[in-house]
Amino acid sequence: MKRGVTTLIVSLVLAISLGLGSALASGGMSPAKQGKTAIVLASFGTTVPSAVKAITNISDKVRAAYPDTEVRLTFTSNIIRSVWKKRQAEPQKWLDQGIPKEVLYVENIIATIGDLREDGYSDIIVQPTHMFFMEQSHDLMQYINGLASIRTMKDKWRPFNSIVMGRPALGMPGDRYEYHHDVDAAVATLAGDAEAARKAGATLVYMGHGNEHWSTGIYAEVQKKMRAAYPEVTTYFGVVEGMPALDDFMGHLKHAKSEKILLKPFMIVAGDHATNDMAGPEDDSWKSSLTKEGYQVETVLEGLGSNDAFAQLFVDHIRDAAKDHGLVLK
Repeated sequence: MKRGVTTLIVSLVLAISLGLGSALASGGMSPAKQGKTAIVLASFGTTVPSAVKAITNISDKVRAAYPDTEVRLTFTSNIIRSVWKKRQAEPQKWLDQGIPKEVLYVENIIATIGDLREDGYSDIIVQPTHMFFMEQSHDLMQYINGLASIRTMKDKWRPFNSIVMGRPALGMPGDRYEYHHDVDAAVATLAGDAEAARKAGATLVYMGHGNEHWSTGIYAEVQKKMRAAYPEVTTYFGVVEGMPALDDFMGHLKHAKSEKILLKPFMIVAGDHATNDMAGPEDDSWKSSLTKEGYQVETVLEGLGSNDAFAQLFVDHIRDAAKDHGLVLK
């Protein structure tokens, strides 16, 4: 870990535990430079090499939109970062497979922001590439709020002018940007999926991630809007964690009156869940379960991050965050 990052973390702990606003000043940090803005793309991450392209596609779109603004990547999953840390023991093996260095050596959000601070960036937009505001985005916001709350005795020693967070793909709670509009924008990017299902005469089934700690009702809303936008195709959404699971809507599939199913991940990457839980050969995978019911299942192992129109949603959300907080992106 870089010396500056260690200084930041230690100082933050002191500031919180002792209530001393001047703790960071004693760490020897220079005043924050005014007006230097950076973007941090906070992805859940993936350990599947072929799935990394969905993440890099999003970063490519963001860098193309803001070519003169520093853009860095972090993974919010502790487990996924630990896997990549172990892989650093054989760096060339992964670099030869086309894995970018920023993925192989990915850091957590605190280290990433700490590195930016040491490089003179005082205004930071953290853009989660999560689907909706669930556990990962909630925890990410706590980190951001904690760092943004640091106050020093002298204003000139404050490490940051502002650290703000953009909203996930399907939005987040609050009335500044109604999540219904974000859902509409996301649904509009899925026209290609609906058309592929229509041409195949298939029911379109998406597997989302979901979670066990938050309501997953957002998927029902997306399903309703998909059917309204593309009425010629019957679309279903399910999740790996939470509701609705495959068993919750399996019996409804017969109403679609099609023996074909186009099965896709409703996730940023086609990672472990997509390759195993969705399309794997195991008896309990979605593909195997649907095949046992007599359906002809076509799986598509491509994350939504590879969909250029969907990736653009994050570019737009970064722009909104910058505008709302008076930050300049170049």
